[in-house]
Amino acid sequence: MMETPKTSRANSTPLTMPTRMHVIQVDSVQRWMEDLRHMTEVECMCVLQSKPLGVDEDTASELIIPGVGVAGDHVTRDNLQTLLKRALVVSTELGKMFQRLEKGRWQRVHGTAVRANCHVRSLVHECSAHRTNNTHMQKYEATLLEKCMELTVITERCLHTDDEYFLKSMKEAIHEILTDVSDSFSQMIDMALANEIQVLIRQVEESDDVFLMENAISNLLSLTQDGPQLCSIIAKEGAVVALLKICRQDCFSSLYAPALRTVASICCVEEGINQLEKVDGVLCLADILTDEGCTEAARAEAAAVVAQITSPHHSNTHHLSSFIESMQDIVSALIKLCESASCGEVFLLASAALANITFFDSLACEILLQLNAVHILLQACRDRQRVDTPYSKDQVVTILANLSVLEQTALEVLQENGLERLLVLLGEKPSSSSPSEGAACERVQQKAAVTLARLSRDPDVAQAAIQLQAVPRLIELCRSPAERNSSDSVLVACLAALRRLAAGCSDSIDPADHQQLIKPRLVDSFLLCSNMEESFV
Repeated sequence: MMETPKTSRANSTPLTMPTRMHVIQVDSVQRWMEDLRHMTEVECMCVLQSKPLGVDEDTASELIIPGVGVAGDHVTRDNLQTLLKRALVVSTELGKMFQRLEKGRWQRVHGTAVRANCHVRSLVHECSAHRTNNTHMQKYEATLLEKCMELTVITERCLHTDDEYFLKSMKEAIHEILTDVSDSFSQMIDMALANEIQVLIRQVEESDDVFLMENAISNLLSLTQDGPQLCSIIAKEGAVVALLKICRQDCFSSLYAPALRTVASICCVEEGINQLEKVDGVLCLADILTDEGCTEAARAEAAAVVAQITSPHHSNTHHLSSFIESMQDIVSALIKLCESASCGEVFLLASAALANITFFDSLACEILLQLNAVHILLQACRDRQRVDTPYSKDQVVTILANLSVLEQTALEVLQENGLERLLVLLGEKPSSSSPSEGAACERVQQKAAVTLARLSRDPDVAQAAIQLQAVPRLIELCRSPAERNSSDSVLVACLAALRRLAAGCSDSIDPADHQQLIKPRLVDSFLLCSNMEESFV
């Protein structure tokens, strides 16, 4: 399956919707200067309402994010990011309120309620000032403001009593109101984001200016990086339909690559895949992949979309009925792209799509064998310009592992000296301390061992593997946790491969190793090796 690092492609958990957003770090003095006017306004509101400005231990670090609006109707990514950041401020205040309410810190509960109320009012005012009339949205905003004011009033009442019974009953009431405020705020932000996203989509659909369209696509792509919930909103507003419409027009061929990259990001959620299926998006992808007149970049991004929609992580890929119809064309185009890739990223996208497709339907494996895929992939592994990272090797060995289920694969691997390559992959190690790279190396080792075990059903393969010293390497991986990065999945795969080789040639294994690694039940050998100290080796 496709498992690539976050940095290579575009990919949250609610108290409320805005908790998915990340804090964007900027220079503190610059932020202070930008926010000074808004900070003053909020403080004035507190004073005018005769509300004390409570000093919390973390107040000094709190900043009010600048306003949402801009001159004119042109909506940019910055406006949407600003909306997200302002929403994060409110969400943070509501989260603090929940915590302080549980501890019964009434002074701080009230102070936080006042600040949250001011932030929400400011945000609602600015959102409403820069959009056309939206009655549904206005009702949500009015309800939210009423609940925020109710929260401020009821928390103030709790400051003037020491009655434990009263405070206990108020605590339950405040918790209920606070939950309603959180839910309403989340819904309001979703609607506000949807309104802003609609403007970007209209620019994509209605503009004839390629520059404006490209800018709108870029803004949509940037928004997809803020989490799956925002991707769901973008999909529901019709972005996939608009972007694929571009990809069906020759006059916008220069926009194919950015449009498809954005589609791939949106399709990390099921709503995106559903929208793609409804407009025959798979056929559009097949047309681009098979069109040699399209740029390599466009075909690579089409491969990225295929990789995304066929990912085993999705639960609804079986609905892609049109994919089966285009299977031959898509698989053929992808293996050609692997063969001709000019750089590592293009190869990674094409091979990742193929890897996922081999999980998606067994027919893909038969097609790949007919297209001489074993030769192409093993040749690519010898080309550092194409296969230059553990992530690419992970895709290659995934395809080989799935192909090795078919009997014909063993002969082709032998003919291409593929066993030597598998033994090299068994020694894959990260070149940095990156956790994602380490995990990719573990997957490469595990799948290389799985492939070796499957191929060794053929006596000729087993004999060749033994002659190439596969047994000592597998034993080393079993006995040395450092060699396998202490991975249990690598250990299990290596034990299985060892047992397969031993079944064909038991003389190749030392009696002591046979006694510990072959003779016991698999689970007993696993427990022995997984608890083994490094000094044992």
